[in-house]
Amino acid sequence: QVQLVESGGGLVQPGGSLRLSCAASGISFSVARMGWYRQVPGKQRELVAGITSGASTNYAYSVKGRFTISRDNAKNTVFLQMNSLKPEDTAVYYCNAHFFSADYWGQGTQVTVSS
Repeated sequence: QVQLVESGGGLVQPGGSLRLSCAASGISFSVARMGWYRQVPGKQRELVAGITSGASTNYAYSVKGRFTISRDNAKNTVFLQMNSLKPEDTAVYYCNAHFFSADYWGQGTQVTVSS
């Protein structure tokens, strides 16, 4: 079965950095489209960053220039490097895998940006 396990969330001050990791198993990771989404209570889940099997990337406008998504196919892991964090980045961040018309989700990791 497919498993996605996020890690790396936590509390950070505005302007700080965090790196999120998502370890995948149960899929052919190298051909899956991966993404990071985030959700605040009462709001829709939104795409933060995506990366294709060919390593093409796309970002939400609000994070472009601050966040970087990458993947390590040898480790079946996708990363989200988050720099210059703002309070409005506070959310639960979810790892997503899209593979053969199916979507898989991790349990999420909390990111809190506060002074």
